Amino acid sequence: MTRILIVDDELSMREFLKILLEKEGYAVTVAPDAATALEIEEKEEIQLVITDIRMPGMNGLDLLAELKHRTPDLPVIMITAFASPEDAVLAMKNGAFDYITKPFNVDEIKAVSRAATSRKFPVATETGDAFPGIIGRSPEMVKIFDLIKRIAPTPATVLIYGESGTGKELVAKAIHKLSRVADNPFVPITCSAIPESLLESELFGHVKGSFTGAIADKAGLFQQANSGTAFLDEIGELTPIIQTKLLRVLQEREFMPVGSAKTRQVNVRIIAATNRKLEDEIMEGRFREDLYYRLAVVPIRVPPLRERKGDVPLLVNHFLKKYSRLLDKEVQTISSYGLEVLMEYDFPGNVRELENIIERGVALESSNIILPESLILSRKGKNSPVKEALFVAAEDEQELFERGMEDILVKLETKMINHALEKAGGSKMRAAELLKISFRSLRYKTKKYKID
Repeated sequence: MTRILIVDDELSMREFLKILLEKEGYAVTVAPDAATALEIEEKEEIQLVITDIRMPGMNGLDLLAELKHRTPDLPVIMITAFASPEDAVLAMKNGAFDYITKPFNVDEIKAVSRAATSRKFPVATETGDAFPGIIGRSPEMVKIFDLIKRIAPTPATVLIYGESGTGKELVAKAIHKLSRVADNPFVPITCSAIPESLLESELFGHVKGSFTGAIADKAGLFQQANSGTAFLDEIGELTPIIQTKLLRVLQEREFMPVGSAKTRQVNVRIIAATNRKLEDEIMEGRFREDLYYRLAVVPIRVPPLRERKGDVPLLVNHFLKKYSRLLDKEVQTISSYGLEVLMEYDFPGNVRELENIIERGVALESSNIILPESLILSRKGKNSPVKEALFVAAEDEQELFERGMEDILVKLETKMINHALEKAGGSKMRAAELLKISFRSLRYKTKKYKID
């Protein structure tokens, strides 16, 4: 059973919260002050702490700091009768799950307690020195880590596939770092970033005088990566001629620089990556089938972020720390509602898009906490109720003009109110806060639109 610790110097408040939360099915322990609370936390397994801020002796903010030092993943909800923006900012900065002012609505405390005990927000950590920059604890990522460890010591060619922004190059670097040639070069090249006329020279090198501007011999990718790893990103962009020459490198371990009549031997491990379905490219005649099978000796699929949503809190914390440092800002946390918005979002740009969202949020935020309004999301990330409410006022242009603006706005308002009520656990007061309208205005609209 989930155990909640209530810390408040007022007996009536302790008893009220104890009765309320026990009716919700929680086991509840109470403490009259912070010192007693710390003693209880040492002896009992506590899943959530709800504490007043202003108490005699050690106050709630100091208690929060000590609890977070002991157990970083323990959610703590702060409550106070003396609402102060400074206290709210400090509480959220120090890791509070949420901040509630008295008198609070019964449904509100139920909803926040339910949210805090049903989902953990762990501190972002690297997965270990072997996987620099790869953040993840989800089952999908654990499988990839295991596969990397097994294939890295072998010389097998690897094909990494997945959508743009999923971190394919990070996986390639991790394979190289755990390989037997880790001390030798890792040379990456993005095939789509180089004009077709220059790509052959970039890959295989050229000799002096082989074309206009070739004023000296130049080593290509494979020569630079000799005895190490060559990473070919966006491999699906290669032309048929270069595909043929790459196949020779894989089969014979040799290549011929542009303008040269002599072949050169090379000992290089090739890791390729693509965001295309190469099987479809083969069917369309755009990619050689024999090259595909040479590349995909060990295929690795990197899942899109929408398939590993459990890693979003880890990634958010990682990027918050990174950009707070780089931008010299004190933004160290994200509000619980801000995180909920991200958890519902589809991330068409995957981890790279999440990183951009957090970087932009840190840059725009004037407080110490990233709030939902600082999160600028793409309209492509659809499928969530939030985006339906915000972006789908009509199915198409014809419906828009047939029904008229007033009718469409009613549809939009109804969707937003229903979603806010659902998020708030039925609490109209909390829903009004989410919608940034007054309680009286929400009550009028629910009556007008017949929303129960």
